[in-house]
Amino acid sequence: MPKRKSQYKADSGFLSGNFIKVVLAIIAISSFGLAFYYDQVSTTLVKLYSISDKKCLEQFYNNVPPYLNKESLQRHTFPLCFNSFNVMYSGVSKTPLWVAERLTSQRLSQNVPREDNFHEEGRIPPYYRSKLSDYRGSGYIRWRLAPNADMPNKTAQFDSFSLANTAPVANLEALTKIEYLIRGIAIKKNLDVYVVTGPVFAAKKLKTIGKGVIVPTATYKAIYMPKTGVAGVYYADNTLKDTAPKVQVISICALEDITGINIFPQLAEDQKRNTYSLPLSKSDLALNKEIEYSYWDGESQCANEVPENEITKLQKEFKL
Repeated sequence: MPKRKSQYKADSGFLSGNFIKVVLAIIAISSFGLAFYYDQVSTTLVKLYSISDKKCLEQFYNNVPPYLNKESLQRHTFPLCFNSFNVMYSGVSKTPLWVAERLTSQRLSQNVPREDNFHEEGRIPPYYRSKLSDYRGSGYIRWRLAPNADMPNKTAQFDSFSLANTAPVANLEALTKIEYLIRGIAIKKNLDVYVVTGPVFAAKKLKTIGKGVIVPTATYKAIYMPKTGVAGVYYADNTLKDTAPKVQVISICALEDITGINIFPQLAEDQKRNTYSLPLSKSDLALNKEIEYSYWDGESQCANEVPENEITKLQKEFKL
């Protein structure tokens, strides 16, 4: 009997030892599997984020966002990547400082029925956020700097109704016409058109509506077409409703001088000083002729060149 008991203990010890080894092996294999799985997931997520970031940067010429040269403009700013456009939102003015988008004939061939859905932007803290109530009874219209007609799908359309994409304007008709002309250039000439849109705050005393939304003194739409080299700015006064706003074409340098923003950092100063005869009416657009050179702007102060490290830093801030 003692012999059998001893043999039993030996067998039990052997089995226990093997069992522990098996369990440890399973844990090791599982750990390796989980590590491999998480590694694969992490790699996939990095790839997805990289794709998303790339999609954001595609809205900028040469993937480089406009740069705020004035320190006062940089206070309480929020870089926002949306579907099909990007925004540099200011918590000071409670409007965008600029909105950038890349228009192509293919993108503009999509017909997305309009569905109004103005909404507050949840990515902006409440204190700096413009609200629907700010515009009620103000006498000003919620102008979407990246308009509905530029949007290629329903998701982008919904994004365009974010209040982070709006500014108060008095006369929407003139701005809508400019938007039509820019889309017409992209479609008729089958060109990529990079557009930067924004408000101008050029008065010593600025009007506000609601709880601190600043009313622009003027608005602009700057465009650049890499294939032809044509660059220029539609500049419109933000006048009262019963007065037709003055719309003029100015150089990129002239706009940079007024706003303190480097609109297209990748353009050479020579390109920014060139001014072209951009179409100002539907009849101009209907002629479908080449956009002619107009004059050289030798008076305006062009924005300073942006250091490479600042460009890289700014690019990283735009994530979908």
